[in-house]
Amino acid sequence: MCSLCAPDRGCLTDPMTTLPLVETPRIPVVTSYHGVDVTEEYRWLEDGTSDDTIAWTKAQHHLTRTYYDAVPWRDTLRARVEQLLKAERTTYRSLMSGGSTYFALKEQTPRQQPFVVALTDLGDTAAERIVVDPNAIDPSGETAIDWFVPSPDGGRVAVSLSEHGTEDGSLHVFDVETGEVLDEPIPHVNLLGGSMAWRHDGSGFWYTRCADPAGFRQQVWLREIGGAQHRLDVAEGFADEVIAENVLSASLDGRWLMDRVQKGDGGDWQVFIRSQDPDGAWWQLADIPDKCAYAVLGSDAVYVLSRRDAPHGKVLRLPLTEGATVADSREIVPPSHLVIEDFAVTHGTLWVADMDGGPQQLRAFDLDGGLLSTPEIPPVSSVSSYFARLSRLGPDRIAWRCESFTEPPTWWVAADGEAPRPTALATTSPVDLSGYEVTREFAVSRDGTHVPLNIIAAPGSPRDGTAPALLTAYGGYGISLVPTFDPERLLWLEQGGVLAIANIRGGGEYGQEWHHAGRLATKQNCFDDFIACADHLNDTGITSRGRLAIIGGSNGGLLMGAVLTQRPDIARAVVAAVPVMDSLRSETTTNGKFNTTEFGTVEDPETFTALLAYSPYHNVVDGTRYPAVLMTAGENDTRVDAWHAKKMTARLQAATSSGQPVLVRLEATGHLTGSLDQSIEETTDIYTFLFDQLGLGSQLVAAKRQATS
Repeated sequence: MCSLCAPDRGCLTDPMTTLPLVETPRIPVVTSYHGVDVTEEYRWLEDGTSDDTIAWTKAQHHLTRTYYDAVPWRDTLRARVEQLLKAERTTYRSLMSGGSTYFALKEQTPRQQPFVVALTDLGDTAAERIVVDPNAIDPSGETAIDWFVPSPDGGRVAVSLSEHGTEDGSLHVFDVETGEVLDEPIPHVNLLGGSMAWRHDGSGFWYTRCADPAGFRQQVWLREIGGAQHRLDVAEGFADEVIAENVLSASLDGRWLMDRVQKGDGGDWQVFIRSQDPDGAWWQLADIPDKCAYAVLGSDAVYVLSRRDAPHGKVLRLPLTEGATVADSREIVPPSHLVIEDFAVTHGTLWVADMDGGPQQLRAFDLDGGLLSTPEIPPVSSVSSYFARLSRLGPDRIAWRCESFTEPPTWWVAADGEAPRPTALATTSPVDLSGYEVTREFAVSRDGTHVPLNIIAAPGSPRDGTAPALLTAYGGYGISLVPTFDPERLLWLEQGGVLAIANIRGGGEYGQEWHHAGRLATKQNCFDDFIACADHLNDTGITSRGRLAIIGGSNGGLLMGAVLTQRPDIARAVVAAVPVMDSLRSETTTNGKFNTTEFGTVEDPETFTALLAYSPYHNVVDGTRYPAVLMTAGENDTRVDAWHAKKMTARLQAATSSGQPVLVRLEATGHLTGSLDQSIEETTDIYTFLFDQLGLGSQLVAAKRQATS
């Protein structure tokens, strides 16, 4: 039996194929933390520019491509991936307004990147026109839009554009009518995140830029279009100016500017406001102890989502007068068993997105907190996500993107005093998931906590352990995995597979308590929850150990690494995309420093102990039978450096005794997949690995033969 064989089935690839051995030097380095000596042997891989690391990376690339070249049906799978992802499909990711014009970020295959369009009627896209198209700016497909903000009158639109997946955006201002760029682009406005807000008359704007070229000490600057030089305009009193992250917004009447400042990435916020008058001065409206997770400027008031003494959230209102603080507020939406995830304010209505463990609903209130008629949202759906929040369109209108696991998104709009209605901004896709069922089940974690599991499968799927299953989760930063539609899921479902999406702790599905129970020294709860979900799938017969694969990215990649090392028997295959794997060295990177508010720091004895206990790289044990592992990384990734995946690959390859492959897929992209073509290749490789390890390749070939016969 070759090294790619599983004990419960035949050879996965050509039995004559032997994967090349990559010789990886082991050079011990000892670091002492609080009297504890920690030894590692692959720190030299952190230097991506060294000749040794470059040679090692090339050898790993050869190893990985040898594996894929030995899979006889990879081309068949790639054709199916391209058919699904490159088929004519249209979706609108975000929606904003400027004057009487609406602006949306539109994704339309087979274009490589989304682009900004302008519309005058949300009920008819016939007159839609392209305003900014990165596909025309860079035909290679490696220039992307980070974010965009239209001017108050809709005559201009500011766009952050970045290249090669770096997310190091430069700010361009385009004339909406002519498409011309006004003034010189401003570089590095989106280094590790950024924002901007327009002056009320469109003559200038405030934007963010880091004082430190490495990406620290983000500041707020004012730029006059075609006039004076940039001017620094920074509030004082940041909780930590080194890792401050500024989120700018302006009131619709043009009177006020707000800066919500996050201390790193851990969910601790301050709120600052100033008048837009030239002599206006900043004042602090809320500090971190006020637990103001979000704030919105109304016409004469500020509305705040506070979690102080209310882990599920409450909405406060306070007069918008100079010097006002959250202490002057009154509660208009009290806390309840539902989590307030998002809200928006129009001229006469407060719209609140509620969540119960993942699925969402929408409530409407008058501005004094009186409950109005509630829009009907389909069960197990979402109206607000990390990437598409509730959107205010002018003074009296709001929009939300409603979708579910099986129904593609459609933007809905509601005006004060009018019934909600769907817009023409609906996703069109050849992928139909409506025939699959979604059920909600609960796993019981080690401490007795009930953890939601969303199960997507064909009706009548067997519960005898024979179905292949793919389990994923995230569990960090208070980010909630709400129901979303993803055409890529059909690749798994059409093979008779079951998809399971777990709402583990560390996310925000049950509010602040759920988040805080999976961060800092309590991070182990995330891993316990995920393990419980995998055990639930096995124990209930949804799948079995040899038919289970697990997958996660970024913080979810850390999750994969921790679960892999704590329970090597948990699954047949593991995919960890752009993962954090060395938890002790992560904060030596720029973005890793921002993440200390979520994970903790090695400088603190308590969180160091927790980090060492679960750090995947440090908990690999020689001679252990690890499952098959695929890691991905982007050499231009500014969020998680590629050396995490490289070091973990070297450590696992040296340690595993199972004979199963440990592969790393490296590409010159960033944290997110770059162009559509790059996404097709990466998706093909991930599913080739999964299908190969779970024995689904023969089904793919049989399906192709049947389709062509």
